[in-house]
Amino acid sequence: MIRRAAAVVLALALNPAFVLAQDTVFTVNASSADIYKGPSNVTPVVGHASSGAVLTVSRNLGSWVKVSWPDAPDGVGYVYIANGTLGSAVAATPAASVPHGSAATSSTTTASAASTTPLMRTSVGEPIVPSTQGSTLVTPESHIFGVGGLIGSTSTFGATARAWHNDRLGIQLGLTRDSMTSDVAAGRVTSMQFEPGVLFALFDSVTDYVWLRPYVGSVVSFNHQTLSGTTPLTLETSENGVGYRVFGGSELTFASMPRFGLSADVGYRKVPSSFPGFEPSPLFVSIAGHWYVK
Repeated sequence: MIRRAAAVVLALALNPAFVLAQDTVFTVNASSADIYKGPSNVTPVVGHASSGAVLTVSRNLGSWVKVSWPDAPDGVGYVYIANGTLGSAVAATPAASVPHGSAATSSTTTASAASTTPLMRTSVGEPIVPSTQGSTLVTPESHIFGVGGLIGSTSTFGATARAWHNDRLGIQLGLTRDSMTSDVAAGRVTSMQFEPGVLFALFDSVTDYVWLRPYVGSVVSFNHQTLSGTTPLTLETSENGVGYRVFGGSELTFASMPRFGLSADVGYRKVPSSFPGFEPSPLFVSIAGHWYVK
């Protein structure tokens, strides 16, 4: 019994969005909000909700909300959160779903209620939007630009930045440091790499709990290698080189932490070795975390 209770508590702690969505509705503030088949603007549009429509929320995904929509094939749809506000079902007129054409019946009630409530700003630089009493405001998580760090094979660590355009094409920058020793040569080689590159997301797989984005990519590696410690009297020797790396991986985002993306990559790299006996392995594995500030 104790184990079962602990499991329930852990599940709720890891998924606070699930708890918030149980008695939550979404009120459309835009003139018209597109209802998508999935939580991405590249999925088909299954309907439209007019201004003032109140939609029952079953899941808050951060930048998207999952709502009841009978006209959709599976009875649910997704709407971008910037098109309205989240609020308590008690404070708004409940409506299981409002397909296109029927939303106008509730627009007068919800619009008048919103006009009497205080205005609140979701984040700096975003327009002020009305909210209903008891509403839970969520800043849209766009996953446009993120910064973070990474670790990889050959004792690699460093900083990384990633930017996405239209959820498909991405740009990545990395500044890393690694070091290696050799069984056949004395000393240690320390390398600094600057790696600009591009990413392409293959598709998005979004559930109520996680967002999975597989991708492929390639970077150009500008490296500066330094050999040191061969003998006490030997000076450090440095060389510069240019290589490349191709890889595939996936970025994972949890619904309870919509701004954080955890990535894992594996790929092939070709980096010129400036010092005999210190050839890096062509297989490269890395794990990175990005916090999306925009």
